[in-house]
Amino acid sequence: MIKCPACGHDNPDTSNFCANCGASLAHGVGSGDTTRVGPVIDAAVPDEPIGEDLSPDDLRAISMLPADSALLIVRQGPAAGARFLINSDVTTAGRHPRCDIFLDDITVSRNHARLVRRDGHVWVEDENSLNGTYVNKALIDAPTALRRGDEVQIGKFRMLFFTHPG
Repeated sequence: MIKCPACGHDNPDTSNFCANCGASLAHGVGSGDTTRVGPVIDAAVPDEPIGEDLSPDDLRAISMLPADSALLIVRQGPAAGARFLINSDVTTAGRHPRCDIFLDDITVSRNHARLVRRDGHVWVEDENSLNGTYVNKALIDAPTALRRGDEVQIGKFRMLFFTHPG
């Protein structure tokens, strides 16, 4: 564990920033360096079958989705198990409390990404975030249409995307 020099919070050894206060945990770096960018996806984590381990509650929530809405289910990271309903034309995601999907972690930019409903699809767009937005472990650089079962990664949050099964 790494103890935060600013607040004393214990953080995992792999952390770059304190999960409690956001202070840099870099060792041997001058006090002016407050930003480090590292890979967001942990290649050591084996691929898991998408959606095969959903709980009965998750399956029920997916089956009850209206035809014009979608659901993101957090599978890994802070708030694992949380669900976010996408039921408006534009849904914002980020660390800013005013975002529709509030992802409270230092690896998430304040205004990280947005999900846009158009042409019968939900599209995810990165909003010039520091760590990028990933779909199925690939960094996106343009609006990307999501399909049922796609994995969306924003910072440490890995979420599965679902629409109504019909």
